Amino acid sequence: MLLPTEQRRQLGAFLRTHREARPPDAPSRPSRRRTPGLRREEVAQLCGLSTTWYTWVEQGRDISLSASALARIADALQLSPAERAYLFELSRRRDPAPPAAAATQGAAPVELAAALRAISAPAYLLDRLWHPSAWNDAAGRLFEPWFTSSERCLLRYVFLDPSARTFIFDWEDRARRLLAEFRADTAHDPGDLAMRALVTDLLKASPAFVRLWNSHAVLSREGGTRVFNHPRDGTLRYEQITLIPAAHADRKLVMLLPRPI
Repeated sequence: MLLPTEQRRQLGAFLRTHREARPPDAPSRPSRRRTPGLRREEVAQLCGLSTTWYTWVEQGRDISLSASALARIADALQLSPAERAYLFELSRRRDPAPPAAAATQGAAPVELAAALRAISAPAYLLDRLWHPSAWNDAAGRLFEPWFTSSERCLLRYVFLDPSARTFIFDWEDRARRLLAEFRADTAHDPGDLAMRALVTDLLKASPAFVRLWNSHAVLSREGGTRVFNHPRDGTLRYEQITLIPAAHADRKLVMLLPRPI
C-alpha cells in the first residue's frame, strides 16, 4: 500500500529529524563531521538496508514500505514507544514487534489510582489482560462477588466462577459481548503470549467460552446499561462508561453511574 504524497513527506521529515538527533555510536571530531546526528548511510547500515532506499524514504519518494524495514529503522533510531507507535501509525503498518507490555500488569500508575479515589461512582482500572489493578471504595462494594473470588481476571471470573451467572444480570448476553470486546483487544497485539495463554486456558476450561469464542464476534468496549444482582444490595442498575487514559493506552478506566431500576 503506497502512501499519499503529504503523508510520505511527513514520514520523511519525521525520520530525518530523529536521525539528526541520534548521536553516532563512535563520535567523530567536530572538524571531521559536519552532519548532525547519524548520516543516512549509517542508518541504512544499522538497518541492513540500502542507502538509496533509505534516502528515498526520507525524501518522500513513492516507494513501498514493509513493516519489518520500518521496525529496523525504529530500532536504529532508538525511538521511544510513543515515537515508534507514531511511525507505524503514519506509515499505516502494524508493528511486528511492539514494545513489551509485561510492565503494564500489576500496580496501577499512581495518577490513575488517585483519579479513582476522586470519583464518587464505582470505578476501577483494568490492565491489558483484564485484571483489576485498582478501584475505589464504591467499586469495591459493588464488585465484591468478583473482587473476593479466586478469579481476579474479569474473563476468568465471568466464565469460570459460578457466582458470576447470578451476579451478572442476563449473563449470556453480557458474556457474549464481553468476549467480543476482548477479541477486539487481541487484535492490537496478536503475538502477545500472555493473552494467547489466557485464551488457551479458557478454551480448555469453559465450554461456554469455546462456543462464544468460536462465533468470532468483535466489538469495541462499549458503555451502556449494566444490571447486577448484588448479594447485599439487591438489584442495581448502572450506565457504564469506559475511558482509555491518554498516557496509558493499555489500561481501561471503567465507571458505573447509578441509574434507577
